[in-house]
Amino acid sequence: MEMVSVRMDLPKDVLLAANIPEANATADIRKHLALYMFKERILSLGKAAELSGIGKLPFMEFAGSKGVSLNYDTDDYYEDMNTIKGMDL
Repeated sequence: MEMVSVRMDLPKDVLLAANIPEANATADIRKHLALYMFKERILSLGKAAELSGIGKLPFMEFAGSKGVSLNYDTDDYYEDMNTIKGMDL
C-alpha cells in the first residue's frame, strides 16, 4: 500500500484542551480522524480501521466506546469476504 505523509502543526493548548498527550498525538489524532470519517460515512468500516492504524476489531471497540454505531454495510461485508479469501486458513 502506498502511503502519503501529511504534516500538521497544532497549538499545544489544542492538544491540552482535547486531552491528547503530546507523545501520543499522531496516533490519537489518526484514530479520531478515522472515527469522524466513519461516522460521517466518508469511509467504510474497513478503510476507517486502516486509517486509524489499530485494526478493525480495536477500531470497532473504539467507535463503540465513543458512542458511534457501526454502519456495517454490504461494501464492508464484501471487503471482509475478500480479506478472508486471501487468508491462509
